[in-house]
Amino acid sequence: MECLFCKIISKQIPSETIYEDDSIFAFLDIHPLSKGHILVIPKVHADTLETLPESEITPLFTAVQKITRAAKPALSPSAFTIGINNGKDSGQAIDHLHIHIIPRFPGDGGHSLHSVVQSGTDEPLSITCQKIRDRL
Repeated sequence: MECLFCKIISKQIPSETIYEDDSIFAFLDIHPLSKGHILVIPKVHADTLETLPESEITPLFTAVQKITRAAKPALSPSAFTIGINNGKDSGQAIDHLHIHIIPRFPGDGGHSLHSVVQSGTDEPLSITCQKIRDRL
């Protein structure tokens, strides 16, 4: 087993564990972007969201909601940025799906997800939409 997050799940590598159940493991990021930056991961190894078994989707997002609800009164942030870097070109550094829960505070210098990329497109929205719908 070479995956860093799989080693954390199996306790081969220590972590500050926030939450654990049969399907999910959540822990504090060792390089936090803010106080209380949490990573929520499925226990089953999946590189990206599209490779995660469908049966694991609900437990993953239910845990994200539960943990966010607990972090709000515990840390008193004004908001959260919740996101996934899904694939190497998005900035995913560990090849194990993980959701970031990043508490946000007034004046923290952070930006919205809209600041991540600004490449846009000249393709009409109707064409883009049809390409995606055709694959569903």
